[in-house]
Amino acid sequence: MTPVQRAFWTLSLLWLAALGLTLAFAPAWWPWVAAPGVLVVLGLYDMAQRRHTILRLYPVIGHLRFLMESIRPEIQQYFVEDDISGRPIPREFRSLVYQRAKGVNDTRPFGTEFDLYRIGYEFLAHSMMPKPAPERLNRVTIGGERAQPYDAALLNISAMSFGALSPHAIEALNKAAAAGGFAHNTGEGGISDYHLKHGADLIWQIGTGYFGCRAPEGHFDPHRFAENARREQVKMIEIKLSQGAKPAHGGILPGPKVTPEIARIRGVPVWQTVASPPWHTAFSTPREMLWFIQELRKLSGDKPVGIKLAVGYRHEFLALCKAMVETGITPDYVVVDGGEGGTGAAPIEYTNSVGMPLREALVLVHDALTGCGLQERVRVIASGKILSAFHLARVLALGADAAYSARGMMLALGCIQSRHCNRGDCPTGVATQDPARWRALDVDDKAERVRRYHASTLKALRELVGAAGLDAPSQLSRHHILKRVSLADIQPLSALYPPLPAGCLLDGTAPADWQADWARADADCFCGAKEG
Repeated sequence: MTPVQRAFWTLSLLWLAALGLTLAFAPAWWPWVAAPGVLVVLGLYDMAQRRHTILRLYPVIGHLRFLMESIRPEIQQYFVEDDISGRPIPREFRSLVYQRAKGVNDTRPFGTEFDLYRIGYEFLAHSMMPKPAPERLNRVTIGGERAQPYDAALLNISAMSFGALSPHAIEALNKAAAAGGFAHNTGEGGISDYHLKHGADLIWQIGTGYFGCRAPEGHFDPHRFAENARREQVKMIEIKLSQGAKPAHGGILPGPKVTPEIARIRGVPVWQTVASPPWHTAFSTPREMLWFIQELRKLSGDKPVGIKLAVGYRHEFLALCKAMVETGITPDYVVVDGGEGGTGAAPIEYTNSVGMPLREALVLVHDALTGCGLQERVRVIASGKILSAFHLARVLALGADAAYSARGMMLALGCIQSRHCNRGDCPTGVATQDPARWRALDVDDKAERVRRYHASTLKALRELVGAAGLDAPSQLSRHHILKRVSLADIQPLSALYPPLPAGCLLDGTAPADWQADWARADADCFCGAKEG
């Protein structure tokens, strides 16, 4: 029971006592004493209903949140884009996700509220002869050479671990993914019972702590890995090198949070602090990473295996590409996580000042793979503040084959961005392990909201594709997205990020700066930082 719920019950009991005393000793006053009973009845209703988690956790006073939302200036209800300055998306942007999740009309009168002359404003070029929106969107085949390839949706649930999210939040996401036909990334916290309950396709992420495939001393355990990787629900395996919110930074799970359930799922001792180092112990060079990928494929029954990273030095990623060329071994996919990616807790210097932004990182990875002639073998997945169909269209135009969304899915669950993720007292039951809070989150209702948000966003993407005069999202390219670079100049992204010709790094025809980084790249060493 939350403090507000306890206060409600205490006040309700005091009210009942006061009403009883009034009826016994001053019956003429009973109408005045009985009047607050309306609030008692409202509070009881709030805690019984299952649609609004906030009202269940904050009976009566939770209505203030919805009241303030309804009376604030209507202009703030409009969809507000993330701006070029790097500031967080304004809280009013939640309205678009909420409307789609709730299945209500998301259109707005009076046209755009954007500053179309703001430097950095981006938009989709439309055709004078638009086409009908495609009836369906093709899925993306990942690991076509594998014995068990996976056909992924264009938009999937990004990595969010059980432990960071509550049991009911994970369960609702899983049920939504199963109903909507998209994938659910487990995050690096292992495969929980809540990931398995509704049968959704899982992407099992493995971080430096090797949770779920961890030996007692903290290293990789191939036998435990095989047990989990061969589960039917696990469709792909993802090696997490780093994440955009805190690249090159490890993590610590304090002992008091290592409950018996968490310990069982992660394969760690109960009530003991667990450290995840910034680096992997299973490999230390680009070539060793590819050998590790090959090992995971064999242990999993030849399922697709990929990597997730926030991009740092260009020549270090080129070192990995060079190792791919020399060994003939490639990951089946690469997840590019932009520096704007989110997390429940990270040092402010990392969230604000470390990690390449998604657009530049995505272009770098796509062009590096293209320059090495590997783009047909390695799929690219984008992750980083993807909430709308335009966000999705933009990353597809920049070279992604599919995308992950974390914020969008959390907002559809009911997250209100209170930023209490690291405190354990999330007011919506999404990012907490407090049973009194997460049990208030109704799995069936929130799962349907997430499914609707996903379906509505892809429907909007189909409409954007038709508006651009295209037949499929795969036809989107950099020249379809335009950007204001000054008050008097608008450029397509193809001019701002000129694509590399296929194979140009191998035949020596790449631009000089790329060729210099290619020469520095070493397939046997992630040593770019030492070289200056």
